[in-house]
Amino acid sequence: MTTLYSARWVLPVTSPAIVEGAIAVEGDRIVSVSTRVELIKQFPQSNLQDFGEAAIIPGLVNAHSHLELTAMRGFLENEETDFFAWLRKLTFARLERMTSEDLYVSAAWGACEAIRSGVTSVADASDSASTTMQALKDVGLAGIVFQESFGPDPGIAKQNFEKLTAKVANLRAGETSLVKAGVSPHAPYTVCAPQLEMISRFAIDEKLPLMMHAAETSMEVSLLREGKGPFADGLRSRNIDWQVPGVSTIQFLNDHGILNTHPLLAHCIHVDDADIQIMKSTGTRVAHCPKSNAKLGHGVAPLLKFVKNDLDVGIGSDSVASNNICDLFEESRFALLISRLQAEETTSRAFLDAGDALRIATTGGAAALGWDAEIGSLRQGARADFAVVSLGNSHQIPSHDVTNALIFASSGRDVVLTVIAGQEVYRDGIVSTVDEERLRVRMNEIAEKFVT
Repeated sequence: MTTLYSARWVLPVTSPAIVEGAIAVEGDRIVSVSTRVELIKQFPQSNLQDFGEAAIIPGLVNAHSHLELTAMRGFLENEETDFFAWLRKLTFARLERMTSEDLYVSAAWGACEAIRSGVTSVADASDSASTTMQALKDVGLAGIVFQESFGPDPGIAKQNFEKLTAKVANLRAGETSLVKAGVSPHAPYTVCAPQLEMISRFAIDEKLPLMMHAAETSMEVSLLREGKGPFADGLRSRNIDWQVPGVSTIQFLNDHGILNTHPLLAHCIHVDDADIQIMKSTGTRVAHCPKSNAKLGHGVAPLLKFVKNDLDVGIGSDSVASNNICDLFEESRFALLISRLQAEETTSRAFLDAGDALRIATTGGAAALGWDAEIGSLRQGARADFAVVSLGNSHQIPSHDVTNALIFASSGRDVVLTVIAGQEVYRDGIVSTVDEERLRVRMNEIAEKFVT
């Protein structure tokens, strides 16, 4: 059975917008993209779903999330000026206050929030990756779940690596066509060099995608270049032997094999032109998380330079513990506006525009995950991952350009339909795959644990 989804606008992203357009879906694939009139002729027996004053866009791709932390929305606000304290409080709450079932509920609620806002795929970093993977499968959200690994002490690097490989074996046993496994050495200040080398070799040998937080804070820069600052002090207080490499984060990761995996690096705020050239030559991809970066006061990543150097860059929300909401329309708008403050020229040629922002949130995110052959644009043969965004609300009218209306005037709350692999997982305010009311009750119960 063919289903036609039509609207005033269809935005394939990799080809021109179609007025009064439609997409034809059979099973989990898009079989044709054209005008509504043409597709009705082509598929006369199809089921027509017309959304009127709306835009059909490729599913948004969240290139960096931590869904298991959704229950910590608003919990860490008082620690935002001290990232070291912020990390400690987060880690304690996750380990000491949350059960495995709590983490599942938190991840499932975050997955529901994602699909409600038109997100169809995520790159999610998780310490409880098997639990997060199950949540994604239950909700129907596609993505890569990256099993995190920690261990700054070289003396126990091998044991930490063995723990990681056991967890990944379990994770891979749960893979589906929509949800895959990956590995994530957490960050340069939490994973020692020998462990990085073992993980990078493992990722290459096992053909596993790798994600890592990188160049996120000035504290990280001070640690790697000078062996100073709060991260360095923290390692010394634990009697961990840290050899100062005296290089940038990107050079450090390149020296220890991480960039050989063509990794997805989250943040990349503190990078210079030399770093960007290394990233380009190694096929390193970037998850740009502008709101989280700004909220924690870490700085502004050079998005315009990433784009000009043809790096694969997607938009990430990071966790709602540091962002508060998962809304890639708002994230894309913020990314676009703040990038203009960095422009070295005052002419429009130096500016990214709404079309760039939409591409980064769709095709860019797909490329960042290594999934651009499957998703990221509306085209024949692509997986049927898409969202329908209403354009008839007061904050969107009048609209002189559909892409500008999406990026500058719309939000995730304007999404009325989300389809993943041909399945309607969200429609008209209802997530059809899970019991959201039960999750809502459980989320409030979990939140009570943080205040007792």
